[in-house]
Amino acid sequence: MHMTTRTDPGPEGPVVGFVVSKAVGNAVVRNRTKRRLRGLMASRISGLPGDCAVVVRALGPAVSVDSAGLAADLDGALATAQRRLVARTR
Repeated sequence: MHMTTRTDPGPEGPVVGFVVSKAVGNAVVRNRTKRRLRGLMASRISGLPGDCAVVVRALGPAVSVDSAGLAADLDGALATAQRRLVARTR
């Protein structure tokens, strides 16, 4: 996961993008993985800084993890990305 501060005059609020490579699986599996991640991020986006851009990169094991495990991994990655963003802006 990568998080940065946006400087473009784009939409208000945080922006989130997803990267799911072919290594994760076929198109059906990749799209299912993106839908799962998108659903999890929808409930977490309000906790992100308003001027940030986030890129979530799904790795192969994301396919076999249950929703609770995927949510825990996402929360950990978000916390790490926010700490790194704060450290870079100091």
